[in-house]
Amino acid sequence: MIRLSKSIVGQLEAAAAAKVIVEDGYLGMGQAVQRFELELQEYLGVKHVMCVNSGTAALHLAVQALGLGIGDEVLVQSLTFVSDFQAISATGAKPIACEIIPQNGTIDLADTAKRLSTRTKAIMPVHYASNPGDLDAIYAFAKENNLRVIEDAAHAFGCYYKGKKIGSFGDIACFSFDGIKNITSGEGGAVATNDDQIAELVKNARLLGVEKDTEKRFSGERSWESDVRHQGYRYHMSNILAAIGSVQLSRFENEFRPKRIALAKQYRERLKSVEQIQLLQGEPGDIVPHIFSVRVLNGQRDALRQYLTEQEIQTGIHYLPNHLLTYYGAKKGTLPITEQFYREIISLPLHPGLTACEMNNVLQAINKFFDLNT
Repeated sequence: MIRLSKSIVGQLEAAAAAKVIVEDGYLGMGQAVQRFELELQEYLGVKHVMCVNSGTAALHLAVQALGLGIGDEVLVQSLTFVSDFQAISATGAKPIACEIIPQNGTIDLADTAKRLSTRTKAIMPVHYASNPGDLDAIYAFAKENNLRVIEDAAHAFGCYYKGKKIGSFGDIACFSFDGIKNITSGEGGAVATNDDQIAELVKNARLLGVEKDTEKRFSGERSWESDVRHQGYRYHMSNILAAIGSVQLSRFENEFRPKRIALAKQYRERLKSVEQIQLLQGEPGDIVPHIFSVRVLNGQRDALRQYLTEQEIQTGIHYLPNHLLTYYGAKKGTLPITEQFYREIISLPLHPGLTACEMNNVLQAINKFFDLNT
């Protein structure tokens, strides 16, 4: 089976985790987490990075840090993983499902403008398939309407926007380090910001709201009598996960980044002449693709997916729009552009372990399918 995605870990990560287990003597949040955060801050060029145990936790804490709750609304594209909607609704706020730009799968500002209300407090652009979209326009829209911005950058670690790394500028950016992302810590995520107040709120909230507990844990101590002023959660990252993440970060620029870019370039070159395939906008380079998604036209997506499965090639669908989910209203027909995009989108295998032979097999299978069905 040719895998859709895969965790690319090995002896270096195993040795780093073993060191925490065998030598350090503390598996919880401590100096390994502090080291990983400092490494991420330097890599991204941002003032604050707070590591947590998932990308969803990062999003949840970011929304909460803005003080959002019941009665507040957040504009977010419907085509995204459910974590965005769950992170918003977990605070009591309401996610407002918006259309996408079908050329790249990012949020459509013309549609969001129609959904603004006096309750709108933030916008959450999703960097779909690692493409940040038009961030200049998004931040201008936010400024004009007095909104905060939480970037869902789960797909976009290591990506650039106009020469600046995602997470180094703007308001708040949230990353995911789960098993198949651009770098992994096994499970994990991070909030990146230059806002001192947001950083302090996130630091406390990830440790059950215990004030200044981050500083204590990084020095090998614990807080015994600190106050709690805000709702918090057990969202902190462990030393084991951080140790794995540090190794992955050290491998990213010279190993993972060039391989992902090379694979995406090969896909784009060899699929551009396939009439039934529509490539998404966004050339690899500044974009370091986490997934490689294409649109399959003329209603042939599901048949192609079934054919590739029969050839032992895994595929994915990113994503079922959230406005179709029962918990968020199941309002079919309300976002026609997003729904059409969903019916056409398919993700092809892409990960640094994908071999040249496997890539060739995927492309040959796609071409054979269309030869048989045209």
